[in-house]
Amino acid sequence: MSDTEYTPPKVWTWDKESGGRFAKINRPIAGPTHDKELPVGKHPIQLYSLGTPNGVKVTIMLEELLAAGHTGAEYDAWLINIGEGDQFSSGYVDLNPNSKIPVMADHTTDPVTRVFESGSILLYLANKFGAFLPEDHHKRTEAMNWLFWQMGSAPYLGGGFGHFYAYAPFKIEYAIDRFAMEAKRQMDVLDRNLADREFMAGDEYSIADMAIWPWYGALAKGIIYEAGEFLQVHEYKNVIRWTDQLAEREAVQRGRMVNRTFGDPSSQLRERHDASDFDTKTQDKLEG
Repeated sequence: MSDTEYTPPKVWTWDKESGGRFAKINRPIAGPTHDKELPVGKHPIQLYSLGTPNGVKVTIMLEELLAAGHTGAEYDAWLINIGEGDQFSSGYVDLNPNSKIPVMADHTTDPVTRVFESGSILLYLANKFGAFLPEDHHKRTEAMNWLFWQMGSAPYLGGGFGHFYAYAPFKIEYAIDRFAMEAKRQMDVLDRNLADREFMAGDEYSIADMAIWPWYGALAKGIIYEAGEFLQVHEYKNVIRWTDQLAEREAVQRGRMVNRTFGDPSSQLRERHDASDFDTKTQDKLEG
C-alpha cells in the first residue's frame, strides 16, 4: 500500500495493531496492565531499566560516580523487559507514570524519592553528589544546554529516523528522507561543536556527554539501526574522535554492560547488584 493512499478519518480509533517491532506493547492509554511490586535490593539507589541508549546514560553516570569515589552511588540495577510489558506493572507505574525506562528510586530519603526521565535522573545524581556538572556559571549552563538538546533531539533520531528506517512494517520514502535529513543535521550540530572542544560543554566531562554518547556515539560508529553507511557517518570526524575517547573510559565500558540483553554474552550484565558482578555474572559466565 502506498503511503499516499491513506486519508485520516475524522476521529482516530485504536482498532488495530500499528505494526512494526514494538506493536504489541504500544497503546494509546497509560496506567498499569497488571499488579506486580518491584524488587528492592540492598543498595541506596534502585534502578529499573534496560540497556537501551536511555538506560545506558544512567548506568554510565552511576559507574562514573563510583569510580570517582562516591560510595553512596552504589546501586542495584533490575532488568525491565519492555518486550514483555514489565514497564506496565503496578509497581513500575507507581514510580514512572509514563511507563518508560529508566526509572530510579532513591532510598536515602524519607519518603523514597522517585526520579523518572533519563535527563532528570542525570541531573538529580549530579546535584546529589556534586559531580559531573561544572560549578562555573557559564560551563554549567553550557552543560545544561547540551543535556536538554539531547532530550529534545533524540526523539527525532529514535522515534523518527530509527522507527521509519528500521522498525516500521513497511518503508515510507517521505518519512525516511525527512528523518534522515534531521539525523544528519543533528550530527553536524555535534560535529561543529566538538571541532574545538574536548567535551560537549568545553574542557570538562559532564552529564551532557553521558546523555549524548549512548545515542549519537552509537550512530557515529554505525551501530545503532545499522545505518552508518546510509547516513555516511564517517563524515563526522569530531564526533567519532569524541565517541572513541569516551569509549576508553572504564566506567563507560561498565555502564554500557548493565541491563544489556543483546550482543556478545561477555558484554551483558543483565542485572547488577554488586561491583563484583562484572567479573562473575556476565551472561557468558551464567550460561557457561
